[in-house]
Amino acid sequence: MTQQDDFESLDCTAVLADVWLMLDGECDETSRARLQRHIDDCGSCLEAYGIEEKVKSLVARKCGGEHAPDGLRDRLRVQLRTVTVEYRETVEIRESAEIRESAEIRESAEPPRG
Repeated sequence: MTQQDDFESLDCTAVLADVWLMLDGECDETSRARLQRHIDDCGSCLEAYGIEEKVKSLVARKCGGEHAPDGLRDRLRVQLRTVTVEYRETVEIRESAEIRESAEIRESAEPPRG
């Protein structure tokens, strides 16, 4: 397969979907080289890659300096392993009028006592 064939076999949508994998170093060397060749040959993908690279750099600069407090990982691990069981009882309260109506119906259905 020539480089031109390789370029044509990659859809720009697929390349742009994998840009973050490439930026994060999460794709294998073969995929990275293939994506890089496409980006180098495709102006619109090169522009999109540049924008994504700048966004990643900006996020790293603005959010990368904060570190979690010491011991947070251990406290979270303990919390995640703790099972909390909560018992809740639902009590239905009916209006006293409904209860009276039902008692009256039962009384009227009974034969008179003699």
